[in-house]
Amino acid sequence: MNFHPETIPDLKGKVFIVTGGNSGIGYYTVAHLAENGAKIYMCARSPEKGTTAIANIKKMHPSANIDLLQMDLMDLASVVAAAKHFLTLETALCGLVNNAGIMATPFEMTKDGHEAQWQTNYLAHWVLTEHLLPLMLQTSRTLPLGSVRIVNLTSSGHLGAPTGGINFKDLSLKDSGRWPRYGQSKLANILHTKTLHKTYGPGSLSARNGGGEIWVSSVHPGLVETNLATSVGESGLGMMGVFSVLRMFGLIWPADKGSWTSLFCAASRDMKAEQSGMYFEIFRRFGEPRWQSSAAKDGKLAERLEEWTWEVMRKEAWV
Repeated sequence: MNFHPETIPDLKGKVFIVTGGNSGIGYYTVAHLAENGAKIYMCARSPEKGTTAIANIKKMHPSANIDLLQMDLMDLASVVAAAKHFLTLETALCGLVNNAGIMATPFEMTKDGHEAQWQTNYLAHWVLTEHLLPLMLQTSRTLPLGSVRIVNLTSSGHLGAPTGGINFKDLSLKDSGRWPRYGQSKLANILHTKTLHKTYGPGSLSARNGGGEIWVSSVHPGLVETNLATSVGESGLGMMGVFSVLRMFGLIWPADKGSWTSLFCAASRDMKAEQSGMYFEIFRRFGEPRWQSSAAKDGKLAERLEEWTWEVMRKEAWV
């Protein structure tokens, strides 16, 4: 599949939200969308870092239309507040890129009582998406098919999820290590994508009955030079040498190119309806896993995860 950001169509009048947009892949996702005329809400935990990132993008693209939407994925109250604030500002939303994430961090529980990677990578984005779905469906009913899209950033790291995929008996995986915790959260991103596609994608009951159609993708960006990779390399996990070798052989790309798959799924006119719900890795590089685990293809597991998430998030009053 050939894609370059230069092929993105004019996005003037279209509104997008990108989480984790102040650095790495998210930063360049915001920059390219803004360059093509979209209005972007950059979600960032730190107002200072977000403001600086927006200023830097505007140096490259003076006409860029970007607003900061403060949000801390480790605090679900912050996520709900940001979503509700956005809904007071806009009457349409064409794209949601759930980009932010953490990788292989030490064990930590959030103030909301969930393991940090599970909440940051999956739960918080699930909550954000649920609050924005009504507006996205409404928007889709006024535009050509394929105009409204959701992109969930995942990873080949989902292959490292625990046996069975999701450990519902102990979702914190406290004794399983940081990589299985990361894998479980990234698997959840893929399963969430499949559920959204089944519910709102082409051919869904919503699409057939005029309730709205949303194209959904899960994106594996590949090995990319971001602060995520840097933090892992510096974490004492023995990964520094691995990343050094990968850089030597050109197998780690700059964050700009790492954003291209997200951009294709969020805004390319070349994406087709039949590609909704898919797991994307556009650039097929030697030695890099680009297949899905059996758990990632398990429709029953996706249903169980959705049921669990609804039950818990409703009980905790986040939806």
